[in-house]
Amino acid sequence: MYSSLELVLLLLGVAVVGVAVFRMLHLPPMLAYLAVGILIGPHAFGLVGDNETMHALAEFGVVFLMFSIGLEFSLPQLMSMRRLVFGLGMAQVLISIAVVMAVSLLGAYWLPSLSGITWQAAFALSGAMAMSSTAIVSKMMAERLELETEHGRRIFGILLFQDLALVPLLIVVPALANNPKEVWMTLGLAVGKAIVVLVLLLLVGQKLMRKWFHVVVKRKSQELFMLNLLLITLGAAWITQMAGLSLELGAFVAGMLISETRYRHQVEADIQSFRDVLLGLFFVTIGMLLNVQLVLENWWIVLLLLIGPFLFKFGLVAALAKFFGASPGVSIRTGIALAQAGEFGFVLLNQAGDLDLMEPLFIQVILASMVLSMLAAPFIIAKSDAIVMKLASNEWMMQSLALTQLASRSFAAQQHVIIVGFGRTGQSMAKLLDEVKIPYLALDLDPERVREAEASGANVSYGDASRRESLVAAGIHRAAALVITFANTPSALKVMHFANELAPSLPVVVRSYDDSDFDLLKSAGATEVVPEAIESSLMLTSYAMSLVGVPPRQIASLMQSARSERYAALRGYFHGVNDEREEGGLLLRLHSVRLPDGIEAIGKRLDALDFAAYDTEVVLVRRGKKRMGGQRSLVLKPGDVLVLRGTAESIAEAETHLLKHA
Repeated sequence: MYSSLELVLLLLGVAVVGVAVFRMLHLPPMLAYLAVGILIGPHAFGLVGDNETMHALAEFGVVFLMFSIGLEFSLPQLMSMRRLVFGLGMAQVLISIAVVMAVSLLGAYWLPSLSGITWQAAFALSGAMAMSSTAIVSKMMAERLELETEHGRRIFGILLFQDLALVPLLIVVPALANNPKEVWMTLGLAVGKAIVVLVLLLLVGQKLMRKWFHVVVKRKSQELFMLNLLLITLGAAWITQMAGLSLELGAFVAGMLISETRYRHQVEADIQSFRDVLLGLFFVTIGMLLNVQLVLENWWIVLLLLIGPFLFKFGLVAALAKFFGASPGVSIRTGIALAQAGEFGFVLLNQAGDLDLMEPLFIQVILASMVLSMLAAPFIIAKSDAIVMKLASNEWMMQSLALTQLASRSFAAQQHVIIVGFGRTGQSMAKLLDEVKIPYLALDLDPERVREAEASGANVSYGDASRRESLVAAGIHRAAALVITFANTPSALKVMHFANELAPSLPVVVRSYDDSDFDLLKSAGATEVVPEAIESSLMLTSYAMSLVGVPPRQIASLMQSARSERYAALRGYFHGVNDEREEGGLLLRLHSVRLPDGIEAIGKRLDALDFAAYDTEVVLVRRGKKRMGGQRSLVLKPGDVLVLRGTAESIAEAETHLLKHA
């Protein structure tokens, strides 16, 4: 038996290793927690037994998850998505519950081994089966740049209703566990108590919350702010528990109350790490419940419960999406993303087990199938494009049409800038490029944004830059530069992979949140990485200096020095064919030169070519997909691309010298 400290150290150790491995595989940490729980649980290696302390901490993880959902609950957002949420989302949940209940009751009628399943148990099971994993899907959609796509909006409309549906399910399921003869009375009493508690919390709590938070914030203590946050969350959970309702319902209401205050974003940032750690413990305890030996003994039942619900949810969601006006490709992608089980399904399943609504053996088998479906989900979602192409006969035609339209836009473009992402940053950049008459072509995955921007005259097309075909259609071989305007490193790496393969010498500028991924992005082929945090700090510093009387010339010099140290490549830039020479041609620029066969430079070391005599330097040498910097000892070969930096005149002289024939 471990002491409390030894138990915590063991959990931290295996969790760190597990999450690190799963992150290296680009899989959600939640799957790592499940795998860790399975391995260390009493049914595998038996390192940790059934521990009440762990279950209590895990329950608090779910409490804070529900608090976060309440915090993100926005009535205006809900109304703007009402057709997807209350149309598509409600239909998915209600039909799933009805079908799973019917199948469960029919199974109990026809199969003696399932005869113990009552309609109350069938309802709890159907609610669990109706849920999908918000954690897995949101991460996969973000990494695949699909949050703002047509199927992305439908997916999150359904997930939002599932989150909302959990609240009444958490009220109804415990009520069903009482005496069947009094179930309707108990259910009515539970709903009545919920309405009274919610009205009191929402009406009285909303007025008190704003005033109380104002008092706390005026004390200017981060410690007091965090303590107050924990008090409100757990206090609201305690109130609902005392009323005979669930802890999670009170936490959800607390989140809703705080979401209406100006402190919502601060609260969200403060509680995120705390919530994620506790939620990780919840998934560890779920993994510990899985009896691997029992699963192996009943593998065919587990397999049936894995494949059956997966195919059912896929077919149902795809059919409903099609019914609500989606194309076949969008419908299939929506179905694939939501076919797996979800974390809230575990919450309902645990609740049903604690209330003795189902036999432990049956819960084990259901639990196993849900865990396996979540483990398989990331791999299936990653293959969604290939699946859609096989199942939707007209999908390739629609994609070909989109690529044809994109290619027709870029057909006449030469030395243009390809802007990946047309959000605020991309649009601001396009306006500035328009002012200096530099052509550009923007790619974005939000059809509504593309439609409106296109109508205003912007040169933007619907296209996925992480696909080779889209980059070719955008004229990457004729482009002057590629700019990735979203700060998402995994997505940027995917775009750069194909950009480097198609146009190795093309300059690529990437935006990032900070410089933590600077080396990773540079090694992947980025010509320059622009971290938001550093740039914003430089701008703030320059404004602060101007306000305290520092001369503008000195400020400009300091800022330029800071940028030169962090962004050496920003001392020059690539010109397009329409750029005018400025400052008498003295402004530094970058220029790529591909070495043909038969010139004197071939076979010579880089330091043997006297570029300094022409006031020019070699920034980097690219050989195929490999970027080798400006290594002085490098022996040049045909096909190498040299990136030169200097003034327009000095580069012209150096290029003439470099390309001199033998």
